[in-house]
Amino acid sequence: MKVVVTRLRIGALVVAALALIAAVGFSFVPRQAQAASLTQVTGFGTNPTNLNMYVYAPDRLAARPALLLMIHYCTGTASAVHNGGGRDYVTAADRYGFVIVYPEATRDGRCFDVSTQNALRRNGGSDSTGIMSMVAHARQRYNVDPARIVVSGISSGAMMTNVLAAQYPDVFSAASAFAGVPAGCFATTDGSLWNSQCSGGTLNKTPQQWGDQARAMFPGYTGSYPRIQLWHGTNDTTLAYPNFGEALDQWTNVHGVSRTPVSTDQPQSNWTRTRYGASGVIEGISAQGTGHDVPTAGMVGHAITFLGLDRPSGPTTTTTTTTTTTTTPPPSSGCSVKTSVNAWNTGLTTNITITSAAQVRGWSLAFTLPAGQTITSGWSATYSPASGQVTARNVSYNGDIAPGASITIGFQATHTGNAGAPSSFSLNGNTCTTA
Repeated sequence: MKVVVTRLRIGALVVAALALIAAVGFSFVPRQAQAASLTQVTGFGTNPTNLNMYVYAPDRLAARPALLLMIHYCTGTASAVHNGGGRDYVTAADRYGFVIVYPEATRDGRCFDVSTQNALRRNGGSDSTGIMSMVAHARQRYNVDPARIVVSGISSGAMMTNVLAAQYPDVFSAASAFAGVPAGCFATTDGSLWNSQCSGGTLNKTPQQWGDQARAMFPGYTGSYPRIQLWHGTNDTTLAYPNFGEALDQWTNVHGVSRTPVSTDQPQSNWTRTRYGASGVIEGISAQGTGHDVPTAGMVGHAITFLGLDRPSGPTTTTTTTTTTTTTPPPSSGCSVKTSVNAWNTGLTTNITITSAAQVRGWSLAFTLPAGQTITSGWSATYSPASGQVTARNVSYNGDIAPGASITIGFQATHTGNAGAPSSFSLNGNTCTTA
């Protein structure tokens, strides 16, 4: 108590001194503003379940920023996910100038309601209603680009991510869910927020049934749905791994694309990534040997790219009258390429990782395919011609490469004995080194 009183007295003396300085006409330099921090927001709108709202707005905020809605896990808090599993999002926000909104559950256990009848319909009056009030508040407060509002969540937050993508497809452009379940899987009829059948991975439905369940959350909607990225560990015993396949069933059905992947690759040694639809509108990443503790190292970086957050806000890429994308070439020697080949009998797959030292918006990678190799299919790029001097061009979701960042593309090919890697790479006309 003595220390507190002393500090109060010192504070009073400081205030008096500043008043005296002002009275005699002296001036002083104002204190520099504090760095950006996680800030609680109150009075943000309709909030039927008493959620807390927190916002992180970086010091260098874009004039027309993107908005990331980041949703915590059961027992979690906004601060815990901000400083823990979602920390890479914060680093990216500082770099690219986007806003992060964190809903925080306040009920016992701090799980989000994705189970009750009110929770599973648009504007139903449960957690999702309060969350969307937060989004609306932030959109107005920060002049958010409405085309770049995305959502990501972990566990309970991943379940809410899927629900929001189904309920508000006209708001969110993309979603990334870490260890969740299909939208509506956790539905209950007794008021409980836990569904053991779903958590255990034994609630199985057809893709059509899952798709209908998602569509029922916004009846009559005929527009497009967000791009969806799903992550799940094969050893997950909290929300069992079969939920990963059920969620892929749901979202491929909602988007009207085949459940057969258009591409399969391994961004890391224990990850298997599959993409669905010609533009990769659905992406699933299965983490071999991983439990419920996702995201693990590196995952959020891939989510940032999928969500389109790894590019500065500003004018969209311009096109010429011939619809050729205007590109920003990197400086000479500003790119490097790393390849890995997996060959068998008369076939092979090749992964190509491209790293650029400078910002690239719209790219083409030229390279020489070894004699006797012919590309039969590819992922994350278009390839032409199929042999000889080949050019790979970006697809819709990976046209931007941030300074120092990397993207991975790949293809499957046949060969007549030479299973070597491609060579002589150039990015937008500039020669790349080979790692």
